[in-house]
Amino acid sequence: MSVPTEDGIRDTERSGPYVSAVRWMENLNDTQFAYLLLTPVLLLLAVIAFWPLLSTFRMSLYADSLVGASALGEFVGLENYVALLTGQRDVVLVRPFLDLNAPFRSALTVTLIFTVASVFFETLVGFAQALVLDQDFRGRRWVRVAIILPWAVPIVIQGMIFFLLFQPNIGFLVTPLQQLGIFTQTPLTNAVDSVIILVVADVWKTSAFMALIILAGLQSVDRSLYDVGRVAGASRWQQFKMITLPLVLPSVLVAMLFRTIGAMRVYGIIETVSGCNTVPSLSCLVVTTFRDSRMYGTSAAVAFITAALIGIVVSVYIVKYADTEEAAA
Repeated sequence: MSVPTEDGIRDTERSGPYVSAVRWMENLNDTQFAYLLLTPVLLLLAVIAFWPLLSTFRMSLYADSLVGASALGEFVGLENYVALLTGQRDVVLVRPFLDLNAPFRSALTVTLIFTVASVFFETLVGFAQALVLDQDFRGRRWVRVAIILPWAVPIVIQGMIFFLLFQPNIGFLVTPLQQLGIFTQTPLTNAVDSVIILVVADVWKTSAFMALIILAGLQSVDRSLYDVGRVAGASRWQQFKMITLPLVLPSVLVAMLFRTIGAMRVYGIIETVSGCNTVPSLSCLVVTTFRDSRMYGTSAAVAFITAALIGIVVSVYIVKYADTEEAAA
């Protein structure tokens, strides 16, 4: 029996799969080789990002009761989704915002109203704050502190501030607003009043976040463009419309993306100020169905639908952001 020598082993390795793999990589172009190096990281990110979603979707395909042959209970397929979308789960919330027989659609409507209103006003206020902070004036540092301070306040404290502001017999805003016909006597138990209060609270806290991102975009604008605009006789509004807005738009879209995601997940401020039974959002519905009603399958279905909606919004923003980047290039 012959013993393989070291040179023989090396010759075998050179003609085996190792050599074939090296030759295959040598034939790749730069782009393909870059994707090859990124593949392990992309696979890891995919597992981290999608495994919880797939697990939630799997749980949503089972009945609310855990009794059955499987550890998750009885397999019911898409029954939970059908029941949610057709309004059959009418015991999930005690007092839904819009329709007692359709708590999911009520929660979806509340979430969309809150998201659109809060992001719209936060963009306006944040843009105005960024324009102020972009100017050079005495005391700018203190103005910056005053703008950022609400953002540093924890959600629970923020909730208590607005809870006390609009609490009858305690808050000084209830009586004058009621006399103006804007609010009822108990705005924190009225669904419409509570939505308005929550939007105001969210704008108060997170406009600074929008302002900081937009300010970064403003400070990256080439100042010589404004000199050219002034020489050409452009007014301040024309300079803002033709120079500032197009160049800062990518930063605005990024800020809106982050805030849209945050608004669609809103829960803490609602629970603190008015309670989920007065203003039920999708996140409130997930917590209520899981914690209070013990409807595990339904809760997973609501959670998966919420994640899917956020994914759709993120995709739309990314496509819009790519179009804006191409237009600005």
